[in-house]
Amino acid sequence: MQDVPIVIVGGGLSGLYAAFLLEQKGIDYILIEARDRLGGRITVAKSSAGQNASSQSVDHKKSNDGFDLGPSWFWPEYQPQLSDLIEALDLPRFAQFEEGDTMVERAANELPIRTQGYQSSPPSMRLVGGMTALTDALYARLDAKRVITGQIVKRLTKTGQHIEIESEDSFRYATTLRAQHILLALPPRLAGNNIVFEPALPQDLAIEWQETATWMAPHAKYVAVYDSPFWRNQGLSGAARSAIGPLTEIHDASLVEGKGAVFGFFGVPAQVRQNVSEMALKAHCRAQMVRLFGTQANTPTAEYIKDWAQDPFTAMPADASGAGQHAVAPASKPTAGVWQDSLTGCGSEWSAQFPGYVAGAIDAANRAVQGLPNVVVQSGS
Repeated sequence: MQDVPIVIVGGGLSGLYAAFLLEQKGIDYILIEARDRLGGRITVAKSSAGQNASSQSVDHKKSNDGFDLGPSWFWPEYQPQLSDLIEALDLPRFAQFEEGDTMVERAANELPIRTQGYQSSPPSMRLVGGMTALTDALYARLDAKRVITGQIVKRLTKTGQHIEIESEDSFRYATTLRAQHILLALPPRLAGNNIVFEPALPQDLAIEWQETATWMAPHAKYVAVYDSPFWRNQGLSGAARSAIGPLTEIHDASLVEGKGAVFGFFGVPAQVRQNVSEMALKAHCRAQMVRLFGTQANTPTAEYIKDWAQDPFTAMPADASGAGQHAVAPASKPTAGVWQDSLTGCGSEWSAQFPGYVAGAIDAANRAVQGLPNVVVQSGS
């Protein structure tokens, strides 16, 4: 049984940043990720790599090809900690394109109307290569031997001063680690429902975690890629709002230069989406693009759908009927009982300032690492 001071459960942005901070402090750890890739809810489609490809590791300084299927934006003026990290990692950024008019669909029996667009203030920013540029850059600075993918944590057992972490791979081959402290870098609802805690967590804390909605869990995103952002030639921003659907909110997702793209959030409930084929959903989305932007929109060079409600490492059944709002951050750790000083939640939803946002993952991970018990820090250094 491998024995380490800290085990991080989850290899999304919060888990990777927590590992990055531990590396800087010289503290030993193991990171366990259930998916066969890192990044969690941060993932991009790579049109140059095939219709259904997603990126895990690319040279973002040589290729700006990346269309976000998860979070896309950050706001440096509101989120300086995240912005400073992106700057320190030398990741190029650019402003979300918002110049031009917006299209609006009000009713099925009315043609779309064109109206004056708006520009965010301060502007929404994107990363060249997509948001995976951030997770890839963090992973590149970690000791790869400390990172395990394809392992699902099933049980945490507190025994004296240690916690035994039982996980299994896709073949149900079990592995056990032992640690002094656990950083839960995944949504609270998944941690509370999918991991068995022995002894059980305090009941009020367990209920609070289980009732915390996971950001993006009810949502699905459609991306259409074109040879160029042709709508800009019409004086359009690529933004649209629709009361008809299937997409209710649409934005320009084009690269800095080269290919054009738009993305939209589905307004169709998760329970309905799961009964419609991806081919049919794409056909409905293309038809909507044509209504909004003209016949050129009918022939994308690539199109993608990511339905987060059908991702078992993001969503629970309770998320399917959710409104998709950012939840209030729950308590991140037990304050009494056997689990006190042994367990800290550091997924984005545990950030009091930015719950569910990319910046929240950075905030929560930083707070969790800074708040580690001294005995753990000293033993791990």
